[in-house]
Amino acid sequence: MTTETPSHTLVVRVENKPGVLARVAGLFARRGFNIVSLAVAPTENTLFSRLTIVVDAESAPLEQVVKQLDKLINVVDIRELAPAESIARELILVTVQVKDGQEDRVMKNVETFEANILSVGPQKIMVSLSGSVDQVDKFEASLEEFGIIEIQRTGTIALANIENI
Repeated sequence: MTTETPSHTLVVRVENKPGVLARVAGLFARRGFNIVSLAVAPTENTLFSRLTIVVDAESAPLEQVVKQLDKLINVVDIRELAPAESIARELILVTVQVKDGQEDRVMKNVETFEANILSVGPQKIMVSLSGSVDQVDKFEASLEEFGIIEIQRTGTIALANIENI
């Protein structure tokens, strides 16, 4: 995932009902809005789910995205989280090839990024890192030279800074 394209991070609280996510995704597809990242989970109140949507700002003016989302019946509220007023994180799980003689370099890389070792096997290691999108991008790029076997990223999750609640 790259962060070079300007984007908006929206937090959308929706009713926790079947089909709501499909309706939100369908709206974005019909309007030609590009979703950069999407994370969904139930909230502390089981009646609602929280969608954290990172939208490509060039494909969709923020006002238009908010107006369209607000028209959906299951949408309860929408907030934009400005980068200066929020904390955003992403999680990456990655299995990396570790050839003979590379063990120290791979471990140094894991230590430099303060990543976590999850599993070690013959000539491979699984690690995780939680951090800013930029930090996760850099970590992923640093592992490419060793050979990424498998990778999964969560997409952005974000909350408003405590001072801004």
